[in-house]
Amino acid sequence: MLLFNHLEKEKKERERILTNFLHLFFTFFKVGLFTIGGGLAALPLLQNYSERYGWVDEKMFADMIAISESTPGPIGVNMATYVGLSQYGFMGSIVATTGMVLPSLLIIYVIANFLKGFNEQPIVQGVLQGIRPVVIGIIGSALIAISKVTIIKIPTVYARGQLLDFFEWKSLLIFSVFIIAVMKIKIHPIFFIVGAGIVGIILF
Repeated sequence: MLLFNHLEKEKKERERILTNFLHLFFTFFKVGLFTIGGGLAALPLLQNYSERYGWVDEKMFADMIAISESTPGPIGVNMATYVGLSQYGFMGSIVATTGMVLPSLLIIYVIANFLKGFNEQPIVQGVLQGIRPVVIGIIGSALIAISKVTIIKIPTVYARGQLLDFFEWKSLLIFSVFIIAVMKIKIHPIFFIVGAGIVGIILF
């Protein structure tokens, strides 16, 4: 009887793990499938799923973006790896990353092998022209969402009633200085990332 109960518990545990991995895989598969316009366009979807399933809160999501942008590789793939690792360990990172990149691999394979001249088709050009403004809007919404936890402090304004508390002034200063620097100084982005990290250590 004890052996039967033990085996039954092991079976349920395996089923639970498998369910979690399948859920993780298909969640990131959907993100990868509907991300048009690069990794930044994936941020709203990633944020939506991460907060819906309780993987991370807003502040943690902003930290994940900072870490993902500071490490080699596309931000969407890095964040998939990060979430998978934080939730389900090493295998979770493999599952989430595979789900994220698989749609692109399949689509590029089909286009490369079966649809020669695909990009030159008038219908395809029309679709891309229509999608580009939407991608800008998606990235813009991600910018607003990140700003709420890094630069803008709406809850603090409600609590204190002071407009001067609307901004996190140190973060706003860093943002302003570095956005001007990126536009004016033509060096590799890694230098800006390292510099911002050093400034952050000093100011915070």
